[in-house]
Parts: sequence; C-alpha cells; structure tokens
Amino acid sequence: MKRVLVTGATGFLGRATAVRLHRLGWEVTGLGRDESVGRQLTGQGIPFVQADLRNRREIEDVCEGRDYVIHCAALSSPWGRYPAFYETNVSGTENIVAGCLRHGVRRLVHVSTPSVYFNYNDRLLVSEEEELPRKPVNSYAATKLIAERVVANASRDGLSSIVVRPRAVFGPGDTSLFPRLLRVQESRGIPLIGGGEALLDLTYIDNAVDGLVLACSAPESAAGAIYNLSNGEPVKLIEVLRRLFDLLELPLRTRRVSRPAALAAGQMLEWLYRAFPALGAEPPFTRYTVGLLAYSQTLDLTKARDALRYEPRISVDEGLRRFADWWRSNLS
Repeated sequence: MKRVLVTGATGFLGRATAVRLHRLGWEVTGLGRDESVGRQLTGQGIPFVQADLRNRREIEDVCEGRDYVIHCAALSSPWGRYPAFYETNVSGTENIVAGCLRHGVRRLVHVSTPSVYFNYNDRLLVSEEEELPRKPVNSYAATKLIAERVVANASRDGLSSIVVRPRAVFGPGDTSLFPRLLRVQESRGIPLIGGGEALLDLTYIDNAVDGLVLACSAPESAAGAIYNLSNGEPVKLIEVLRRLFDLLELPLRTRRVSRPAALAAGQMLEWLYRAFPALGAEPPFTRYTVGLLAYSQTLDLTKARDALRYEPRISVDEGLRRFADWWRSNLS
C-alpha cells in the first residue's frame, strides 16, 4: 500500500487530493490547521494530524514512514506581512524537505504557483523555462519562488521531487476564487477592466488532483522539474462570468473600469492600509488582484503532457456546472 502525507489537507486542493488518494486505496494522512475539517477527514477514514509547518521537529516526525509527501500547504493571500509568508512558505518547506530526506521519502510533490510569472503584462502560453520577472509581484509569489529553490536544492541532494504550478483552481469546495467574485458582485458589482476580454487559464479541481497523482507515479526521468497545470482551454473573463451567473441563476452585475484607474486605485489602497493598519487586515483589492482581471495569462502544458501524461478530463464548462450545482445545494 502506498503511504502518503498530504499537507494543507484542510484546504481546497489538499483536501480533494487526500480524499481522492484514500478512494484509490492509498494509506493517507492529512496534515493541516483547521481542526473541524480535520475531524471530517477522520470521519472519512483519513487520519489527521494538526501541526504547525514552522515546527521542524513536528514536521520531520510526521514524514516518517511515508512513501510520498504532497505539499499543498501554504500561506496564500494577495496581502500580508513578508515574514509571515516566509515562515510558512519557505521555512515550512525547508522543514518538509528535511523530513523527507531524513526518513527516505520516495518522492516529494510540491505545489507552487503561476503567480511567479505575473508581471503586469499580457503573457500567453507561458512555459516553465521562460524568464521570470526580476521582482515578484507580491510576498506570496516571492516566498513561493524561494520555496521552489529549496525543493530544487533538495533534488540535487538526492530527494526525488516534482514541482507543479496549478493555475486558478476552482470547483465544488472552492472557498476563494469564485466565492470572492460572488461577494464582490453582491456588494458593488464585478469590475470589468477592458471589457473583461482578458484570457484566463483555469484548472478544475479534479484535473489539478490528477496532476498531483500523476506527479507521484511519474518516472524518475520526470523528477527535478517544474510543471504547469491548467485546463488548457483559455477563456475570456466575461465569458466565464456570463456562464457562471447563468448557471447560478443570478443577475450579473458589472462595472466598467479602465485599467490605469483600477491599478491606481489598488496602489492607493495598498498605501493606505500600510500607513493605517487600523483600517483592517486586507484592502478590498490590490494592484495584483486588479492585474489578475486586467491582463491575459495562459500556460503552456507541453511539459506536463509529455513527462507526466497529464491531460485535463473535465472541461471548464462542465466544471462551472458542477460548481454551480454545489453552490446552490449549499445555499438551500
């Protein structure tokens, strides 16, 4: 029986991965912070460990006896203090790597982010080999890039590892991407920058999990590399919104905003929230969150298709339908 530790198992991607592997007959242990979700995993037959990624001893110990570690856990936010991101995303990954090396884990699959590509320009079919921006777009992207380098160094030290960069994961159980858009539409309408013509790459949750499972079983020739993951079918923002709200049977409320005005507003909010912490934990939006809606970014999947045999099974359209069904069932 294959023994696997899934970190971030109380998050969207980590939980879906742990459940899938359990159904496939793997011996799965989930690690995470949310005790209530952890109890749900335990009820499904998936042992749960509540541990802090920053605690070297705890993390090294929980890696013992594992054939695979899938590292989904991260501090993921467009806003926050750099030290907090560093402690979780970099130091936490260092602790995972140390545990894998100490206990002879067969393979580490590390989940990173395509945010490392973003540079406030339209970028189409971005490959893993393209030059990265000189300055990462925010603390999240900066620390995830450093974490990738931690994994690369461990690979040179003999740890079989694969890094994946899944783009905009969505589907039933999503707590971030579409729920955030729904909140914005309810409060003030979704800003349409450039008429919503930006091309987006999305990844349906089952496809993302496929990529992680394939990364575990991929031949050693595929190790030591980085792979993009997405649905491989770029769609315009406005088309996604129209389809989603039609499926949800909700009116789509939008606001037309120019790109310069939206970016300037995001920059001003960032300055205000840094200068006056009492305003709240996070601005309503940032330059980066504006940029995600304002610029096209799509990924080249050639490497994942060739080396991992990755092929998205669930289309964006079908994924939107499944998300809408789930969302409506949870509102009733």
